[in-house]
Amino acid sequence: MNNNSHRDIVVIGGGIIGAAISYYGTKAGLEITVLEKGELAGGTSSRCDGNILAIDKDPGFDSQMSFASQKLVRELSSELEIPFEYRYPGSIFVCENEEEMEAAEKWVARQVEAGLEFRMIDREDLLNESKYFADDLLGGLECKTDSTVNPYMLTYSLFHKAEKLGARIHTHTEVTSLKKVTSGEFIIETTQGNYTAKRVVNAAGIWAPFIGEMVGVKIPISPRKGQIIVASRQQPVGIRKIQEFGYLLSKFGGERQVDEETKKYGVALVFEPTAAQNFLIGSSREFVGYDTTVNWDVTKVMANRAMRFFPKIRDMTVIRTYAGLRPWTEDHLPIISHIDEVPGFYVAAGHEGDGISLAAITGKVIQEMLSGEEQTIPIEPLRYDRFRERVKV
Repeated sequence: MNNNSHRDIVVIGGGIIGAAISYYGTKAGLEITVLEKGELAGGTSSRCDGNILAIDKDPGFDSQMSFASQKLVRELSSELEIPFEYRYPGSIFVCENEEEMEAAEKWVARQVEAGLEFRMIDREDLLNESKYFADDLLGGLECKTDSTVNPYMLTYSLFHKAEKLGARIHTHTEVTSLKKVTSGEFIIETTQGNYTAKRVVNAAGIWAPFIGEMVGVKIPISPRKGQIIVASRQQPVGIRKIQEFGYLLSKFGGERQVDEETKKYGVALVFEPTAAQNFLIGSSREFVGYDTTVNWDVTKVMANRAMRFFPKIRDMTVIRTYAGLRPWTEDHLPIISHIDEVPGFYVAAGHEGDGISLAAITGKVIQEMLSGEEQTIPIEPLRYDRFRERVKV
């Protein structure tokens, strides 16, 4: 093994989380090397929407973390050299019935109490938002700070700037073995040769448990499948992110008044216009292992759910559908943590469908951990050992 194969910090994973870590790390003067088994943004980061949301986060720590990430992304829009289609139109939740409106009012009150820009909207506001909404919708809520990006382009833009700042990025370099040796270093065997490193950050998303196993660390992340429909925006259906309030119940496992198929596949309306003048329709949630095959039964349920809120889109053209895997944890929070049992080993994974939203704050927090700096946000709720404590109870 030659001297060139020794690294200070190795980040495993070339998705948006690895990109944010490499950017903030190199910007702070750290020596970062990224190992990616395929192409950059080749996994979950290329099979998702591009929203930087606070609207769907639990009031308190979750929403404050999202708001911190939103501010960082706003800064990135001027710091990075490659544009990534950044827009900040806000987003809305739409309510189907009185029960949802009551729940939305409580949600807004808690968010406002936490200092975020939320407000209720009524039926007239919905009609001003889009003439395509169904006539019987009652209203909803709005978060003014929510923004959107092209996730592909943000990933590439972060890596591009990180590389200019000195990061070394290796694609088609799969980690096959990771060991901590008595000298305190890590030995990393890959399909493109071996490396040693002082510290390792596991940012491998749905594959993070496999990397953890190599050093005897059980990482409680499971792949949760989600599908997206891409449709042609033949008419201006909406100008910003629109979701049904039932999405919150789908996300957090609550009870919804929907048919059995909608409930079975965890389907809830998510609508997102893109800069390419198309729109994305989601969403679904399934535990089916690592299978990314499109399930046409799920696609049909998603399309029907979208037409319940936008009846007039029935005749618009579907361009394609695709599925991605989200790294799920049982409490819906990512693991952004040092692993005490393996000194020098860090985990930055488990963001489920919030990887794009929380990438910037994740990269910043990991950089602060590596640099020994004061944390931008409290990291206690994100620590790895919270799961072990829960098991003990």
